[in-house]
Amino acid sequence: MKSTDDLEQVLVLFARTGGRRMALGAFLSTLVVLAGMALLGTSGWFITATALAGLAGAMFNVFVPSAAIRLLALGRTFGRYAERMVTHDATLGVLAALRERLFRGWAGPQAARALLRRPSRLLFRLTGDIDALESIYLRLVVPAIAALGAALLAGVVLANLDWRLGLAIFVWLLAFGWGTAAVVARLARPLALRRARALERLRAQAIDLVAGQTDLAMAGRLPAQCARLARTDDTLSRADDALHRLETGAGWTYAVGGHLTVAATLLAVGALAQHRGLGAPAAALALLIALAALEPFAAMRRGAIEAGRSWLAARRVGPRLKREADDGIVIGTPGDGEALLLCDAGVVHPGREGAALHDVSLRIARGERVAVVGSSGAGKSTLLGLVAGELAPHAGQVRALPATWLTQRTELFQDSLRDNLRLADPQASDEQLWDALRAAGLEVDVRQLSRGLDTPLGEGGLGLSGGQSRRLALARLLLLRADFWLLDEPTEALDAATAADVLARLAQHASGRTVLLATHLRREAALAERLLVMRAGRLVADHRRGTRGFDAALDALRHD
Repeated sequence: MKSTDDLEQVLVLFARTGGRRMALGAFLSTLVVLAGMALLGTSGWFITATALAGLAGAMFNVFVPSAAIRLLALGRTFGRYAERMVTHDATLGVLAALRERLFRGWAGPQAARALLRRPSRLLFRLTGDIDALESIYLRLVVPAIAALGAALLAGVVLANLDWRLGLAIFVWLLAFGWGTAAVVARLARPLALRRARALERLRAQAIDLVAGQTDLAMAGRLPAQCARLARTDDTLSRADDALHRLETGAGWTYAVGGHLTVAATLLAVGALAQHRGLGAPAAALALLIALAALEPFAAMRRGAIEAGRSWLAARRVGPRLKREADDGIVIGTPGDGEALLLCDAGVVHPGREGAALHDVSLRIARGERVAVVGSSGAGKSTLLGLVAGELAPHAGQVRALPATWLTQRTELFQDSLRDNLRLADPQASDEQLWDALRAAGLEVDVRQLSRGLDTPLGEGGLGLSGGQSRRLALARLLLLRADFWLLDEPTEALDAATAADVLARLAQHASGRTVLLATHLRREAALAERLLVMRAGRLVADHRRGTRGFDAALDALRHD
C-alpha cells in the first residue's frame, strides 16, 4: 500500500503540473500511430487496386488515393515532430517541478543534517531517480494509449470485413501486446531494482574513494576500497546484461506475435475471399493494417524494462511530496516587540533515544543580546538549530523572526571569492562586497590577492586560513542584513588576536539587532546582556547583566 501511495503522489504531481500538455502529447502520439497505419494500409490497397485495374484495362481514379497518401505522409511527419516536442516539453516541465519540490522539501527541518550524512544518496534522488520517472509517461503511458488506438483502428477496419475478425484482432492485440509488456515488467522488476541499487552504491563508493583517498592510502585501505568498487561495478554489469537479454527476448516475442498476427489475418482474409468474394485490395488493406497494429505495442517493451526502476524511484521520491499532517506544533512569527518565543518546545534527534531539548520556554525581545552557555552536549547548538528552523520541534510552540545563522563550521565552496560572498546577496554589487569585506576586516587580505574578488577557492575554502575563512563568513553575515543573528561559537579555534578583532566587529555591527549566541567561552559571552544556562537539554537559569548570577555564570566560563 505504501508503494502504491508513493506512486500516486508522483502521478498526481504529473497530472497537476503538465496534465493538459501530457494529454495533448498522448493524443498526438495516437494520431501519428493511426496515420502510419492508415498510410501503410491505404498504400497497399492503392497499389493492389491500381495493378488489378491495369491488368483489366479498367478506368481507375488515382488522384484521390494518391492525395490521401501524401496527406497521411505529411501529417505523420509533422505529427511526429509535434508529438516529440509536446511530450518531451511536458515531461521536462514536470521533472523540473519535481526537482523544485524536492529542493523545497530538503530546505525544511532536519534536511541539512540528512544531506551531510548521505550527500550521494540525495544527489542520486535529484538525478537518477527523477530521470527514471520520465519512463512512466514517455515509455509506458504514451505507448499504451497509442497502442490502444492502434488496436481500435485495426478492429474497426477488419470488422468492416467481418465483425468476428475485427473483434478477434482487437482482443488479441490487447491481450498479447499488453500482456507481454506486463510479463516483461514483472520479470524486469527485480533486475531493475538490483541495477538501481548497484548504481547508487557505485556512485557512493566512488565519491568515498575520491574524497577520502588520502586517508585510505595512509590507512592502507586504498586497494580494498578499489576492489570493493570493482565488485559493485561487476554487479551492475551483470544486472545490465540480464536486462539487455530480457529486452532482446521481449523484442523477439513481439516479432513472433506480429508474424502470428499476419499469418492468422492472411488465413482469415483468404477464407473471406473464398466464401464471400473479398477483393484483393481489401485483403491487402487488412493484412497491412494487421502488420502495423502490433508495432505500437512493441514500443512499450522499453518502458516495461524500466518499470521496476521507475517504481523504485517513485517509492523513494513519493514521501517527500506528501504534506506533513498537522500535529499541533506551532511554528510562526512572534508578536510585536518579540524576536523569539518558545513555549514548552522540545527536540528529538532522529535515530537517538531521548530528547535533546526538554520543554524549553523562552522569550527574547527585539534588540536583545543573549548568550546560551553550558558544557558540550548541553543543547546549545540544538537550541539555535530550532530557532533557525533547521530542526523541527516534536512538541510545543516556536515563533521566531527570520534569522541568519553563523554556524561553527564555515561553509565555503569551490568557486570564486565573489560568488561565495554572493550566496548572502546574489544582487550585491562589487562595492557592496568590498564594504562587507572591510567591515569584516578582510579587505586588505583580499586586495593583496592577484585576482581580488575573482580569486578561486578550493573545496571547503581551500586557499584561506582559518581566520580568513571565519572573516569571510562574517562578511557574508553582514551582507545579508538580517535583524536576528544566531552565532554558534563564532571565534572557536581562532587565536586570541583574531578572535578579539572578530568579536569587536560583531559587537560594532550588532547594534540594533537581536543576537542569540551559543558559547562556552567567556570572551564571547561578554558580548551579551543576558545569560541562559543550559544543562542536559534544559534551561536551568536566566541571568541579566548586573546581577550576581550573571557575574558568577560568566566567571565559570573558559577564558580562552
